[in-house]
Amino acid sequence: MTFSTITALSPLDGRYAAKLATLRPLMSEQGYMHRRVQVEVAWFIALSDAGFSEFKALSPGARTYLLGLVRHFSSDDALAIKEIEKTTNHDVKAVEYWIKSKFEARPELLAANEFVHFACTSEDINNTSHALQLRCARDLVLLPALDRILLKLRAMALAFADVPMLSRTHGQTASPTTVGKEIANVVVRLQAASERIAAVKILAKMNGAVGNYNAHLSAWPEFDWEGFSRRVIETPEPLGLGLTFQPYSIQIEPHDYMAELFDAVARTNTILIDWSRDVWGYVSLGYFKQSLREGEVGSSTMPHKVNPIDFENAEGNLGLANALLRHLSEKLPISRWQRDLTDSTVLRNMGVALGYAVLAYQSLLTGLGKLELNQAALAADLDQAWEVLAEPVQTVMRRYGLPQPYEQLKKFTRGEPMTRALMQGFIAALAIPEADKQRLLAMTPASYTGMAAELARRV
Repeated sequence: MTFSTITALSPLDGRYAAKLATLRPLMSEQGYMHRRVQVEVAWFIALSDAGFSEFKALSPGARTYLLGLVRHFSSDDALAIKEIEKTTNHDVKAVEYWIKSKFEARPELLAANEFVHFACTSEDINNTSHALQLRCARDLVLLPALDRILLKLRAMALAFADVPMLSRTHGQTASPTTVGKEIANVVVRLQAASERIAAVKILAKMNGAVGNYNAHLSAWPEFDWEGFSRRVIETPEPLGLGLTFQPYSIQIEPHDYMAELFDAVARTNTILIDWSRDVWGYVSLGYFKQSLREGEVGSSTMPHKVNPIDFENAEGNLGLANALLRHLSEKLPISRWQRDLTDSTVLRNMGVALGYAVLAYQSLLTGLGKLELNQAALAADLDQAWEVLAEPVQTVMRRYGLPQPYEQLKKFTRGEPMTRALMQGFIAALAIPEADKQRLLAMTPASYTGMAAELARRV
């Protein structure tokens, strides 16, 4: 069987391959190899600048050439590394040998080729590469996708700030709100969640086989290897990695920052699952219509249907993302003694977890773009819910000390159909000041929205 999108085992590389084109170069096997090359090159150049008599500072031409290996890393380069791996059966060693192979016909680099991967354990390269992958995926794909959703939701919150809507608590009619205010609630939650994702510090370590600089000190005992490692990790790209230094580790970086990041993404996804379900319900109630697309079919047998599939797809993919993200955050910080290999295969699925999240964000944004407000349905729903004015009426009765206001309204409204005439008749009979009576008589379910519009406009 020939591999193609139609034969792919994962829908991320099959049915949805085109939708994840921005994430694939970052989180794929090629993306992983690319970052490994970047780390090896940064370490090699930094060693040349450390002042060792055995490794003189590289010439400008050699530096440009090395940085070009990173900048122009291609699929052909990744395949060449995989070919070397067939012999080494070790992916990091294959990267080292590939870099050394690029030194041929360059005497300056060839003379220093044993400083490639000098004093490094594989995990020094891998953890820094994973950190670079995650930082790029977060900053270049995840956060921009969430920003696009936030931008759309803010626009909707403002546009519908004054549009009244019947609330439902426990599925029952409740105090009215506005469409914009309900969307504003999501904006505020999502903004805070997005900021938590952005605030996670991306950590990395380069301290040897068990985190103590053992090999480093055996070569140059007097050299400040910890300070050197910190500089390589924290110096901005391209000469450094632009990450946050992790001073304490076993063979592997502890992955606590990964757990924090994945938990933050999962919490964000949970907010969006909540919103996807709410919108699905509002479509079902008729509060929103969905714009039609020429040729699109909603059902194989029922021609009338326009299904809220984008919100259903978003909910499903957010659930898949969270299942993987939560496993990652629970598993990765655990390693037996100074390290076991269970993290390695799990880490290769980071892109899958983030891929389902990105796919869901796209579906959600597409769905939001199709929504059309049905103000007639909203107004009709409100006009059938005069019982919600029992709340303001009994509250004003309390103000003026009328006996058992809650109990009176409970008996009057509970389980009984309520109309404008019935409610206004009750109000007209109240012994309260005329101004307040007229204010209550003028009130409708559509006007009883409190600060909803103002709160919506604030976002």
